[in-house]
Amino acid sequence: MENVSRAQMPAFGYEIIRDFTLSSILGKNESDILYWAGKELARKYPLETEVDVNSFFAEAGFGILTLQKELKDGYIFELSNDPAVFNFEKRNFRLEAGFLACQIETRLGFLTECYDEKDTKQKKVTLTIKWDAKAPVR
Repeated sequence: MENVSRAQMPAFGYEIIRDFTLSSILGKNESDILYWAGKELARKYPLETEVDVNSFFAEAGFGILTLQKELKDGYIFELSNDPAVFNFEKRNFRLEAGFLACQIETRLGFLTECYDEKDTKQKKVTLTIKWDAKAPVR
């Protein structure tokens, strides 16, 4: 059998589980559960730097994460990927949002949330992170 790196593996299996099976099982609670699951995943894989987070997103098949803007109380990221890999119309990006929110919350020590917004024309997702400096979590 030929030695194939992870980057060359087809995304079909991941897509079946992520975009069809989970959606069917979770139903109307999919968004909330995936956000919580993303936070739990971040607790299992704590990352120390933005580079680590970007690498994790790529390795996990979440996509390419790019910081677009720094705000006084947050960040705006763009998440993109090859449209052949993203099942963009069916995909819910709450798992990625929860993961990113928890990573930043852990690093900064303030209550942090992440909101996702799809741009269906450009096949990109904007992830807006906001934290509350008046709400420490430690």
